[in-house]
Amino acid sequence: MELNFEIPQPVNYHSRPSDSGRQHHFNPYAFNGGTVLALAGEDYALIASDTRLSEGFSIHSRDFTKLKNLTRTTVVGCCGFNGDALTLSKLLEARLKMYVHDHNKEMSCNAIAAMLSKILYYRRFFPYYTNNIIAGLDDEGKGCIYSFDPVGSYEREVYRAGGSASSLLQPLLDNQVGGKNQEGYKDEPISLEKGVALVKDVFTSAAERDIYTGDGVAIHIITKDGVREEHFPLRRD
Repeated sequence: MELNFEIPQPVNYHSRPSDSGRQHHFNPYAFNGGTVLALAGEDYALIASDTRLSEGFSIHSRDFTKLKNLTRTTVVGCCGFNGDALTLSKLLEARLKMYVHDHNKEMSCNAIAAMLSKILYYRRFFPYYTNNIIAGLDDEGKGCIYSFDPVGSYEREVYRAGGSASSLLQPLLDNQVGGKNQEGYKDEPISLEKGVALVKDVFTSAAERDIYTGDGVAIHIITKDGVREEHFPLRRD
């Protein structure tokens, strides 16, 4: 007499789901596009951003600026994930109000840049998904630009572009402002009128190639008299 024993197979609780199932992933970030550009002159600084707020192939708003006036001589530009940009802007505003109440004066542009660096570094393990640029006037009244990486490293510059079209804008700024790849270039200060015209030209070029940049440009011009705003239309498709 022959006895046949069937060995039970172990249950695999980590087996792959059937083809009919769908696996969902949670992502705490979203990319809402946008571009920020800043330029520093002898006695002025300007910072500009497009006004399109989008996600994927959907446009949420055509009139949304990424710029925030922090003091009379300092403006911050944030683009990337709009939720993080709004949170960061509110945090900066709260810190600046506390500083005014404690010291009875506004924080300088240099000090604001250092403070933003600390805020970003504090969140280095879950960073803000934003491109941040600060523009303003220093203690001597000269224009200054500060650019940041996601975890707080920053440096002072004369011009900088950040955001979805930064790879298109930065080479133009390198050529027209930095004088790179030009023969016989003379390093002369750029006037405010030329700076504003240059910003309009580079954003017009970027809107032709980047679907996340368009609709309009908001320009904040910072001088010793305060912050003045200008707007310029871009293509809306």
